[in-house]
Amino acid sequence: MIQLKYLSAYSPGLQAQVQQLIAEDRLGAHLQTKYPVSNTVQTDKALYRYVCELKQEHLRNAPAIDKVAFDSKLDVVHHALGLHTAISRVQGGKLKAKKEIRVASLFKTAPAEFLHMIVVHELAHLKEHDHNKGFYQLCEHMLPNYHQLEFDLRLYLTWREGAAR
Repeated sequence: MIQLKYLSAYSPGLQAQVQQLIAEDRLGAHLQTKYPVSNTVQTDKALYRYVCELKQEHLRNAPAIDKVAFDSKLDVVHHALGLHTAISRVQGGKLKAKKEIRVASLFKTAPAEFLHMIVVHELAHLKEHDHNKGFYQLCEHMLPNYHQLEFDLRLYLTWREGAAR
């Protein structure tokens, strides 16, 4: 029996279904059927454009984003698939805050929907800093099937980890 660390908060019944898919070696095929389109955003420049388009569509009044990049140092081991930061610097007599979003490099090869979900998650942090009810409502507003995609991303990470063994 495989430890389902990405799904530990879900019900035992749901975990049993996932265990069965893994045992029958059908989890990868299930995900491939559900998410057949690979991600086309491969460079930091393309990722920046992608994030800015989503921000413009959903969060016009949020602070500007200064930098967006794929980060090979972010990974599931450190429980970070995306990261948002605000770096403050003194320039002259003023304090300037630079907003950055970093996305784990594994999303270069992940299905497009999973990249979309992570970007929405990080953009929501521009308005809501904590993972509270308002945060998840904002995520659902920007991406109506957010919770299903989050679950499926957890399935993808489980499958990816199993395939690496």
